[in-house]
Amino acid sequence: MPEITDSKKTGAFEARHSITEKIVLVLVLLSLGTLAYGGHRMGWKVSKFSSLWNQTPEKEDWCEMHHVKESACIECDPKILPKPKEFGWCARHGVPECPLCNPETTGVAVKDLDKITQRMDLGLNSKERVTNNPICKTHQRRIQFASLEEVEKAGITVEPTWTAPMTEFLSAPAEIIFDQTKVAHLAARSSGTVWRVMKHLGENVKPGEMLALIDSIEVGKAKSDLLQMVALSQLRTLTLGRLRAAGQATPFATLEEAESSLKESTIKLNTARQTLVNLGLPMDTINLQGITTDILENKIHFLGIPGEIAVTLDPAKTTRNLLPLVSPIDGVIVSREVVAGEVVDANKILFEVVDTKRKWMTLDVKSEDSQLLHIGQKVLFQDNQALRELECKISWISTQADLKTRTVKARANLNDEDGKMRANTFGTGKIILREEPRALCVPRDCVQWDGCCNVVFVRDVNFLNPDAPKFFTVRKVRIGAKDDRQIEILAGLLPGELVVKQGSGLLLSELLKGSLGEGCACHGKK
Repeated sequence: MPEITDSKKTGAFEARHSITEKIVLVLVLLSLGTLAYGGHRMGWKVSKFSSLWNQTPEKEDWCEMHHVKESACIECDPKILPKPKEFGWCARHGVPECPLCNPETTGVAVKDLDKITQRMDLGLNSKERVTNNPICKTHQRRIQFASLEEVEKAGITVEPTWTAPMTEFLSAPAEIIFDQTKVAHLAARSSGTVWRVMKHLGENVKPGEMLALIDSIEVGKAKSDLLQMVALSQLRTLTLGRLRAAGQATPFATLEEAESSLKESTIKLNTARQTLVNLGLPMDTINLQGITTDILENKIHFLGIPGEIAVTLDPAKTTRNLLPLVSPIDGVIVSREVVAGEVVDANKILFEVVDTKRKWMTLDVKSEDSQLLHIGQKVLFQDNQALRELECKISWISTQADLKTRTVKARANLNDEDGKMRANTFGTGKIILREEPRALCVPRDCVQWDGCCNVVFVRDVNFLNPDAPKFFTVRKVRIGAKDDRQIEILAGLLPGELVVKQGSGLLLSELLKGSLGEGCACHGKK
């Protein structure tokens, strides 16, 4: 009987426990449903801690958009610090609120503003510049910080604008070559065998100095023809003289035939003489009138060979077929492709003589930049191997673009008296467009591109005053020449203004974030 009683008690307990679990499960499900419904109605926003105790929450003094106290936010409440008077877009300099035309917008006192404006105008007009969007309104933004400590924590540093010499130039691939008007490619004027070579690679030669002697059959034949024509012409001249001296005893037909024969021989004599001239032999020093063939033969045996060499040659043992190869210019032998005994013809270049003091620099300029070129323009050649610069001036500009590269050829004359430059050297040509001794400059890191304008961030003139808001204004600028360290400002800034250097990228991010949807043409809505 006791065992039955205990079993009944256990069954009743389990039944009550099962009912309790079901009730708890139902209550949990009801609570979750209520929480879901309430969260949906409230937008899933958690009530402030004070509201849990039925207390009235205090208004938080913080601007989430600009990260400063809302009571001190000059962007949300312009009454705290009214914005300066707006002057609008300056078409002359391509920036809004132009400091050059309206220096009062900067709060900086500047001397010689007219001279500064004149220099910047010259820079703007010297070539086509990157333009800013005239309807962009990002220049109206002021990027504010809660305190000076927040500025320092963000790593923002400023640097004043300064003046420095700047050079604006075009870069183009360049090559140093010999002045082609001072280059002589020498070949034998007649085929033959190289009899002797007098000069070697690298030697200096003067105009008329002999480089080699060619044994040419054509030369010997031309000399023989000349001797024959001289003898024949002299004979026919003598015959005609005798016939004329006979007077009427000479038939008219015989006299005419003698005159015609003399004219024919004279023509052949001049032809033989011209053949020797065409071969490069000097006939201007020999008078053929009245000269005997023996004297003429002695004169033309070593024709064109300098006397100091001719006296060393024995006429009885030396052929009269020798054709001297002489230098037409003063220069250096830079190429010699000939040896004694070699058979050559008129198509083979035997020597190349160059005036090495005269060189050309050839430039391949982009077609879109060719309009900036002009004769007399200064060019600096920078050797890629040796870090040095040579100055010269443009002497020729091609009137057409290259069919393959679509670049425009230009040439500059280069004087190399000391002979330090090497022909066929490649480098970079810097074509000087403008040299400004007092350009307004800022560090390269200061200028940022916001999508449609070049901007810099300028520190407020009252920034260091204890009670003044800590903010930076956005300034649109026009840029000019650049180098590795600095960039020229042609409009938008004045000397002495403090621009953000380190941290300008952070301010740009804040500017772009705040400009979305504010009507800037380059950042979305108009």
